[in-house]
Amino acid sequence: MMKTLGMIAASAMLVWAGAAASEIEHVSPEPKPLKVGLAGEQPPDIARFLLSRGALSAKISPDGERIALLLDTTGLRQIWIMPAAGGTPEQITFGNGVTFFEWTPDGRALLYGADNDGDEQEAYYLISVDGKSERLVLPAAEGGFRQFGAFSPDGARFAYASTERNGDDYDIYVADLASGESQMIFEGRYHFAAEAWIPGGAKLMVSEAVGEDGNNLYTLDAQTGALTPLFRPESPANFTSGFGGGEAFAPAPDGARVYFSTNYGREFLALGYYDFAEEAFTLIAEEDDADIESPVLCGDRYLVWRVNREGFDALKARDLRRGRDIPVPPLPEGVLGLSCARETPRLLVKVSAHDTPGDVYIWNIGAREAARVFSSTLAGLKAEDFVKPVSVRAPARDGVMLQGLLYLPKNHGADEKPPVLFDVHGGPTGQSKAGFDPVTQYHVARGVAVFEPNVRGSTGFGRTYLNLDNREKRLDSVRDLVDLLAWLDEDGRVDARRAAVKGGSYGGYMVNAVLGAYPDAFDAGVCLFGVGDWVTALEVASPALKASDRVEYGDIADPRWRAFYEEISPVRNADRIRVPVLYSHGARDPRIDKAETEVMVRALRRNGIKAPYILIPDEGHGWRKLANKLFYYRREAAFLGEVFAE
Repeated sequence: MMKTLGMIAASAMLVWAGAAASEIEHVSPEPKPLKVGLAGEQPPDIARFLLSRGALSAKISPDGERIALLLDTTGLRQIWIMPAAGGTPEQITFGNGVTFFEWTPDGRALLYGADNDGDEQEAYYLISVDGKSERLVLPAAEGGFRQFGAFSPDGARFAYASTERNGDDYDIYVADLASGESQMIFEGRYHFAAEAWIPGGAKLMVSEAVGEDGNNLYTLDAQTGALTPLFRPESPANFTSGFGGGEAFAPAPDGARVYFSTNYGREFLALGYYDFAEEAFTLIAEEDDADIESPVLCGDRYLVWRVNREGFDALKARDLRRGRDIPVPPLPEGVLGLSCARETPRLLVKVSAHDTPGDVYIWNIGAREAARVFSSTLAGLKAEDFVKPVSVRAPARDGVMLQGLLYLPKNHGADEKPPVLFDVHGGPTGQSKAGFDPVTQYHVARGVAVFEPNVRGSTGFGRTYLNLDNREKRLDSVRDLVDLLAWLDEDGRVDARRAAVKGGSYGGYMVNAVLGAYPDAFDAGVCLFGVGDWVTALEVASPALKASDRVEYGDIADPRWRAFYEEISPVRNADRIRVPVLYSHGARDPRIDKAETEVMVRALRRNGIKAPYILIPDEGHGWRKLANKLFYYRREAAFLGEVFAE
């Protein structure tokens, strides 16, 4: 009989759950050396990779003089402040982990959110730039979820979306920053989100989710509550590149127009503006094979955006007065985050790349170079030892061209091919991009190739590709994993006969699904907080997920769709899974209940399949705390080491 393994790790009991919860045995989490063709000595412990850290996010103040950073240096996500010219950051928050932050329009303070151990039920706080003055603005709403929207131009109020009315539907609220008093101004259905506040009045940009990557767009009068449609396309289109927070909208200072990206009427996200007087959208930039994302406006003159091509971002900028693009400075190749000062043409660029956890650059627009003002730490590791991914294109059996990012271990010859770990993104409409991932780099350093597939249904490859896994086509994307593995076998750079598949959230569902549908393809699975039974998962999904599930999955209340998901749920094929699977879940996960993991664990164990299970009591949908990451990823490495050593 399997024993239950557990250990205390700083803030929580992490349990390797076995047949009986009463049997707990403390073990060393150190993984055994992996004999898969490594040249030289054993690589450093996972701790060094996890401590290779930089800015998780960064935003420049309205006057361009300060930078607010989100760092997890202490093991929790906290806000730090530093001069935009460079210098030593100073920590200003010290409580629960920060979930988001935003500068107030006057630049004197920041509004931020914090929840309890990943439950995503945020309280809002206002803190001064020096951290010496802090107060609660909105307490956490019991059973309610929130999404910050935007400040009014004068900073006196802010808009947000919340489910606190009934626990299911997102309504739009406006709160007074000084008093904390809030008022619901629009009663929504499913998922409405405040996106931006247009200068010069009470007009809000509001989106309504109609799929994982589709939405309708409106304006909402914050005084009267009147909702005016701007775009409600028959076929779902994207107008936000994500819902809530205003990151995708750039209103002009005079309020006459707003810049954003959309794939309405085209394959890829293109950049343009909506003119409120003319009631028309004008296209100003597009790419033939890539998405334009996250436009930001610097003052009233410069518009800056990023181009996402196969997971690598490129920076572009335009002088709106002259109507022409301007040269941009060279930057490391990876994933870019943009933030622009409102009062000066100064752009902040956060860079995450294979060897860069999160550097911050400041570009005085028009200058030839951007200055790096904040540098990541690599915890004693060498930048040249980190591996840059290569983009791979491969055809599926039905002719659809698939894509993925391949990380190959160094020091492997033709006669010494590494095993491969597929790491499947969540979503389903997510995308694997070429940013820094310490766990990927750790596995690669241990001699395991990591392949991050962007199967059909992923973003970044056009609107048609995005919709190829909807509803009845769900299992086509599962099959893509097997086709990609077969292609890698023919390609010859990895040992595809030694392959494992890993994924979290929707990626966890993909692990469960492919192991049951194609039991001979992979040697093992690693499933983090994934779906086991679609019927129960869709019934108890968080409000934000339910809003998009109608298009992506179909209405689970409809007998037709209920029967369909009963048939394709991984637990129905669990008796076909013949390989070991490592399961894990956060006990406070508000998106996917831990029962989804436990139903799979029980099913596999009944069939005599090894299915270790790690339950982390003080985490939600993913691991935030350093101690929990250290524990879990050591166990993951040990599990894979045993699989690949056999």
